[in-house]
Amino acid sequence: MPEKALKMKLLKGKYMVCRLDKDDIIPEWVKNSEFYSITRTSDELSIVCSEENIPDSILNNYIRCEKDWRILKIEGPLDFSLIGILASISTILAQKGISIFAVSTYETDYILVKNKDIDSAIAALVSEGYEIMN
Repeated sequence: MPEKALKMKLLKGKYMVCRLDKDDIIPEWVKNSEFYSITRTSDELSIVCSEENIPDSILNNYIRCEKDWRILKIEGPLDFSLIGILASISTILAQKGISIFAVSTYETDYILVKNKDIDSAIAALVSEGYEIMN
């Protein structure tokens, strides 16, 4: 359990995690999402964005995506000296058999959980002292 109860907010909507080729340009439709994350590596271009944003014609043709994710935002800003926040959350959820996809920013962390597991994830986190807001 965290020393001080961390607050988390469940973001509205469903999100998806997409994989594009490493040299692909960043699609304009990504930028219409309230929350999006873009990571380019030497192997791939990875995008997290709202499911509503990607045109079906594009999705069905060449982009690999995992749909049906919900996002829990850790209310920040979090100080860089804090240790073990993601480890604590991922351990709690792993013990319940819940897979996560994490995105970190300068000020906070976002935990993506499949929609089918979100109620169980919230219950597990609340039982460990986390406060979840809608």
